[in-house]
This record gives sequence, C-alpha cells and structure tokens, in this order.
Amino acid sequence: MKKVLTIAGSDSSGGAGIQADLKAFSAHGVFGMSVITAVTAQNTQGVFAVQDMTPEMIASQLDAIFSDIEVDAVKIGMVSQIETIKIIAEKLKQYSPKNIVVDPVMISKSGYDLLSPDAKETLIQELIPLATVITPNLPEAEVITGKKIETIEEMKEAAIDLYSKGAKAVLVKGGHLEDDATDISYDGKTFTYYHGKRIESNNTHGTGCTLSSAIASNLANELSLTEAIQEAKDYITTAIKHSFPIGKGVGPVHHFYTLYENAGMNKVKK
Repeated sequence: MKKVLTIAGSDSSGGAGIQADLKAFSAHGVFGMSVITAVTAQNTQGVFAVQDMTPEMIASQLDAIFSDIEVDAVKIGMVSQIETIKIIAEKLKQYSPKNIVVDPVMISKSGYDLLSPDAKETLIQELIPLATVITPNLPEAEVITGKKIETIEEMKEAAIDLYSKGAKAVLVKGGHLEDDATDISYDGKTFTYYHGKRIESNNTHGTGCTLSSAIASNLANELSLTEAIQEAKDYITTAIKHSFPIGKGVGPVHHFYTLYENAGMNKVKK
C-alpha cells in the first residue's frame, strides 16, 4: 500500500483540512499520515479561531514520519505563518519526497484569512518551487499573480505566470468561473483541459483539500499527472454531487460515496 502524507490544518467539523485529506486518502486506497500545522475552531458556518503549531513541533512531526516511513506523496494545505513555511520547506529539501502537491490555501469560504498576508511571498518562494503541481483556485491564483482571472484565456495566462515561479506543473481550478467548471493544467509545454458541469450545491466545504489529496493519492499510485488530475476531478465531482446537508452553513462533500454505493450502503433505510 502506498503512503501519503498531508501537511495541513485541522478542521474540527471534519469537512476540510487534515480530516478531509485523510478521508480522501482512504477512499483512494492509500495509507494516510498527517503533520498538523494548526488547529482551527470551525464548522459549516465559518472559521472562528486558529492556533498555529510551533515550528519545532512541525519539524518533530516531519522527522518522526520521514525517519521511519517511506512517503510516496505529500499534500500541503494550510501553512499560515512564515516560520511554518520555512521549516516545511527545509524538511522537504532534506527528505526529498517524490511527489509534492501544494494547495495554496489562503482564505476560507467564510472569508477567514488562513494564510497570513505577510507569508504569501514566503509560500511563493519556498514551497512552490518544490511542487510537483500546485492547485490554486481562481481567488488564490489572483492573489499569487496579482491579476484578475475571469475567462479561460486569463486562466491560461495565470497558469504560465504560476509555472514561472518554479513548480513542475500548475492546475488552475475554474470552479469560480460563471457557468463553467473547467480546470486547466500546464506543465511548461502543454495545456490540458478538464471539463465538468457546474453542480448546484451549497455543500462544497473541503472541495479544494479533497481534490489536492486525491491528486496526491493518484500520483502515489503511479498515475501520470494528467491521469491523476482527471481521476481526481471525477472523484470530487461525484463527492459534490452526493454531498451532505450537515450543519447550518456549507456542508461537506461525500468522500466515500462510490465505496458506499459498491457496498450497498447508500440505500435509505426506512
């Protein structure tokens, strides 16, 4: 079994962050491990408080994993502070995992800053150059590039700009486009389009975390990058389609729908 590590924040409501990552890993048949960068107090209505782990604790978690277990892929999510980013970059350079997926988490759906504004440049300089692929949504891509993105052509321009910052490949997610859900990847030579129909659902909590974790799982399972992204796109589409109306706000996606369906567990019990 392949082993995949998530480096991210904890979501107390279970819909995003470490919890979503581990669910996505399990759904893809890989063994999930975690390094927690921050603990959040959040639910479907928003993020209410954040407690960052110390750089020393983050380093200790990373050393504990890499000194003992072979890591086939790493997914990086919420890394909110400059020192957090620096110690993660230092340890990844030390241990050199084969696949690194960077999801540049910046702002929660409720508008809470999950990346300290002064840490943006550190993320760009330290983590993006280590990435096998980065997976920004449109607002995140706009923050990194400093340019407005409203069309497919502007997504392509953003992908080129992001690629120039050092990642081996870029996936610009188009979920925020009007009347479209097309994602675009770029590897320095080729643009690949991943088309999808927009799903009208209020329950999309954790979609970015889940998609990037699915990509990391697929890379660990030795799919090509294009295959890894397409399979992850199909997976998250199904997860959104069958998402949960949990809580009073934005509910989570269904990480295990296909597994439950195959096991006959999705039937409504009367």
